[in-house]
Amino acid sequence: MDRWVGKSAIVTGVSSGIGEVIVEKLVYAGVNVLGLARREDKLQALAQRFKGAKGKFHYLKCDLRNEQDILKAFACAEKTFGCLDILVNNAGVFFIAPFDAAKTEDYRSLMDINVLAPAVCIREALKLMRKHKNDGHIININSVAGHHAVISEVPMNLYPASKFALRAMADTLKGEIKLKQDKIRVTGIHPGLVKTEILNAFGDKTNELLNTMPYMESKDVADCVIFALSMPQKVQIDELTVTAIAV
Repeated sequence: MDRWVGKSAIVTGVSSGIGEVIVEKLVYAGVNVLGLARREDKLQALAQRFKGAKGKFHYLKCDLRNEQDILKAFACAEKTFGCLDILVNNAGVFFIAPFDAAKTEDYRSLMDINVLAPAVCIREALKLMRKHKNDGHIININSVAGHHAVISEVPMNLYPASKFALRAMADTLKGEIKLKQDKIRVTGIHPGLVKTEILNAFGDKTNELLNTMPYMESKDVADCVIFALSMPQKVQIDELTVTAIAV
């Protein structure tokens, strides 16, 4: 991680879980981070917590369903850091409902956050990375559902579709970057079950799920981000699929 010391990153969905730990690992490795989330109280708490870190933590309240919020965040990053080196699209949502009961507004929110927001963030990150001609790395926190639309008792509706879309987006992006010969790497990380707030969607079944299925902690996924970033500049980790096993 030495070559990233003093570099800059934007991480989405940092108020808890995977995003929070990604930020922690980055700032203590010396990366300056702009963290985005909707819960400002959580962001303020993180700012206090990371005061002594090697890298600086900045934050901005941001609703990823609002394009103007995203544009404001990238403008803030350029003003604060001068450029952008790393983007981690971490934010994601999930809701449980069968197709015949799912609400259209929930569909829209899910697709806005899981698909459209990463696309807008990638667009704005590319602009900054190309403008400043710096080596960059774009990392998408995806899901095993981006490889397999798992058939289960849990009605996941459009969630797997959103993750398939994010994976396809990354493949298209890599092709474009190759054609333009940019020095930008793209990595998709596909974790299995992780104990985070997203599991609250399971309601009363959350504890049952965690008691019957092996799961990972947020740290395990954050470690994958550091692993991908730590590769030599000529090495691109296209995808990492990480799952828990029973021990």
